[in-house]
Amino acid sequence: MTDNPLLILLTLGAAAYVFKLWLDDYRSTAEGDPPPGALPGATPAGTKAILVAIGGALIILGMEVGGEYALDIVEDQSEITVLFGIFMLSAAFFEELIFRGFLVVQNRGRVFLVGSIFFFSVVFTLAHPFLWEFESGEQGWRVWEGSLSFDPSLSAWFSTVIVFVNSLWFYTVRFYSLNSTRSLIPCFAAHFASNLGVFGVKGAQGFVTGWW
Repeated sequence: MTDNPLLILLTLGAAAYVFKLWLDDYRSTAEGDPPPGALPGATPAGTKAILVAIGGALIILGMEVGGEYALDIVEDQSEITVLFGIFMLSAAFFEELIFRGFLVVQNRGRVFLVGSIFFFSVVFTLAHPFLWEFESGEQGWRVWEGSLSFDPSLSAWFSTVIVFVNSLWFYTVRFYSLNSTRSLIPCFAAHFASNLGVFGVKGAQGFVTGWW
């Protein structure tokens, strides 16, 4: 994905289309007429809920950067391009819609809600390839010819823990008391701020290598 500009552009196009669908549902809901089958979280959110969500995400980012320097693993992080940085921002929307929108058990009581948050946060974390890497064979479409490898390094574990903490925070801002409408907007804002912050830090550290 990181070295395939065409695939990144196709993903950006898909994200833009799905976001339009979500925005259409949001506008209908804001006008008091939510459509049947509306996408989850397509409701307004208060400014305070959004600002607190962003603030929490930036605090976690600060902990991540500080931890990398404290553990002396800054040089272990990967390089990215500007195009992939843009993809990271669109991924924030997709991931929030899927995980914080669909992959959570609601209306079954607090135990089910909290349990699903932890369970799907583990799934969300493992979906990020820090502890593992899949390399396709000579013909990329023949998935069965690929190989899976694992990385037990300190930097891989540290990044994995940070992703898990981020996921818990993104779920929190969907269901905390400040967000009484259970809007996904605070989740989008927090995840967007986190990914934008990561891109900015990587740029300052010299890990942004080019446009694509």
